[in-house]
Amino acid sequence: MSKREELRRKGNEIRERLQHGTYPVRERPRATTSIPGLRNYTGEAIFGAVWARSGLDIRYRMLATLSVLTSLQRLSQFQTYVHSALNLGLSAEEIQEVPIHCSLYAGFPSAVNSLELVHEAFRERGIEAPQTEVPEVSLEEMEARGRQLREQLFGAEGQQGYASALEDLAPDLRILTYQYGFGEIFFRPGLDLKSRVVCATAALTALRADGQLRNLLRAGPRVGLSKEEMVEVLIQTGGYAGYPAALNAISIAAEVLN
Repeated sequence: MSKREELRRKGNEIRERLQHGTYPVRERPRATTSIPGLRNYTGEAIFGAVWARSGLDIRYRMLATLSVLTSLQRLSQFQTYVHSALNLGLSAEEIQEVPIHCSLYAGFPSAVNSLELVHEAFRERGIEAPQTEVPEVSLEEMEARGRQLREQLFGAEGQQGYASALEDLAPDLRILTYQYGFGEIFFRPGLDLKSRVVCATAALTALRADGQLRNLLRAGPRVGLSKEEMVEVLIQTGGYAGYPAALNAISIAAEVLN
């Protein structure tokens, strides 16, 4: 068996595990299945060479992939991967939280668009949309716990760069990020802190938000993600955000994680 055939075999195993592309049921086959060589390319370069890699749990790979697709609004593919995430065993609540979390970076309209497709997938599968209550706290408490969490994630180095500029030029915007970003979204049920750092890292890589990505890379080891796992998150984004985005992120990781 050649190396390409071995990659293809691994890719087919991942596809089978995800039951990728089997939902929703289509009247006509996807156009990509009729283009010579394209299925082999995705099977080898994405599923075989990346998804099958060791170093990162497949659940985190799925969270990273969903984060890229919602952040870049690749909505058709996002819906396909929502079904694959369900096939993999991710809970409805976990999947629903991904576009909500990534709205911090890609904007709230991205969450609205993606959540429509998430709930459509749930209806197709007979899954009830999660209705977990989110405890409401005061703005003062949101800000206090947001400041504390940001310090926990980023440390003193996280106060430099764009954070320092915000303090000087737009302090109200910085307070909003403390309150509704770190103090609200990060505390929602459905995803643990480690999973949220994975989602944030993948989203910021896709959006090429270098300053913010630098901080999230610092956060990885602080929440229990190893250097290898953080690098694997970046590699996972390559097939979905484009290799230049992943390569750019890895160059930043080389400075931050070494």
